[in-house]
Amino acid sequence: MKKLIKISVLAVLASTFVMAPATASETEKVFKFYCAQCHGLTGKGDGPNVTKDFPVSPRNFTSAAEMDKLTDADLKNVILDGGPSVSKSPMMPPWGKTLTPEQVDGLVKHLRVLCKCKGKQG
Repeated sequence: MKKLIKISVLAVLASTFVMAPATASETEKVFKFYCAQCHGLTGKGDGPNVTKDFPVSPRNFTSAAEMDKLTDADLKNVILDGGPSVSKSPMMPPWGKTLTPEQVDGLVKHLRVLCKCKGKQG
């Protein structure tokens, strides 16, 4: 019985940890690892993978004029399903099977900080 209680407590603690919102620090690490390669550390679309012969210019997340056209759901969809899912570049990979929902939500919030905008309300 004690073993069952310990397992149950661990399961509850694990699910609580997994469901917790991503911290700003974790989100920054996720952005640096997955996004900054193309979008740059500051989100201007000037990451180290972008060269003269790069087929598209990665989105500049600091452009409030452009980012305000997108809802948070738009941002979430392209992060989860990649560029082709929203008729954008196939260079933008889908991260839906890599990132947790909490990490994706954290990235959306981070992008809003970069653009200093709220986005289109949808």
